[in-house]
Amino acid sequence: MSALTREPQADPLYARPLPERPVYATGMLLDASDFADEQTYHRGRLARALAQLAGGGTLAGLRVSYQSAIEAGPGQRPEEIRVEPGVAVDRLGRLIELPRPACLRLVPWFAAQGAVDGGDSLRLAAYGGLDRFTSARLVAEGGALPARAVVADVFVRFVGCAQGYTPSFATGPYDALDAVATSRLRDAYELLLVLRPGLDDAFDGLPDRGLDLAAIADPTERQARLHDAVLDAYPPSGRAGSPDELEPLREHPDGVDRSAVYLARVLLPVDAADPPVRNAEAVRVDNWRRRFVPAISMISRWIGA
Repeated sequence: MSALTREPQADPLYARPLPERPVYATGMLLDASDFADEQTYHRGRLARALAQLAGGGTLAGLRVSYQSAIEAGPGQRPEEIRVEPGVAVDRLGRLIELPRPACLRLVPWFAAQGAVDGGDSLRLAAYGGLDRFTSARLVAEGGALPARAVVADVFVRFVGCAQGYTPSFATGPYDALDAVATSRLRDAYELLLVLRPGLDDAFDGLPDRGLDLAAIADPTERQARLHDAVLDAYPPSGRAGSPDELEPLREHPDGVDRSAVYLARVLLPVDAADPPVRNAEAVRVDNWRRRFVPAISMISRWIGA
């Protein structure tokens, strides 16, 4: 994966193109941009449908867990955050699939955060009173939270990876008889573990999962609120043809791709040192505040259909 393909702008869908498709005629001269525009149109329409139907979030799998280090033996492994295989849809409607488990190694990650700015980032992301920033389910199922921990969030984002080369004409200010060009782009992913400074009692940095219709007991009021929610659902940011950048969501800290999908919150217990130092307590992972997008078959079973 090149530095270029890691940039969000490498994918034309990030610019929310207008729904324009090529029109062909016999004898028309075509170039690579015509075929790229054809793909972009079909990808864009499918992505638009998925974005509005699903709204972005976890479709299946992608459970995040903590794996302690195993120092020796056939199962030897470093300390890591593990993401199980699964599928998500991002806010642009692009499918992000992890076909196999993926891991983020904690020891080098923590050391790198401490080396960036003398530990200031770690200091700002270390908190007490952690129940303010986690789900009730984490406490109910996992017991008491650490007295103090560094808070970081796991994201997955869409990237396109160049695959293979094929002979082509040289492009740009070059002259070559053996020029090649990328022949395939694979829809791939990148995992991110991001520190979360700036949290407080008024802002937990967790996704807004929208209106809770289940909490409305009266059927007439529930229907009315549903109608209003649908009429208000067209997003102010990310519309087709919009020249503006995507607005960050609550879960997006500065510097993170605004189309990235939030997966889980990680609590790394630390001592009251300056800068924070990891202690022997187990890392806690909170999977329960992400946006879940259950399959229609699951919803039908839920309502008894």
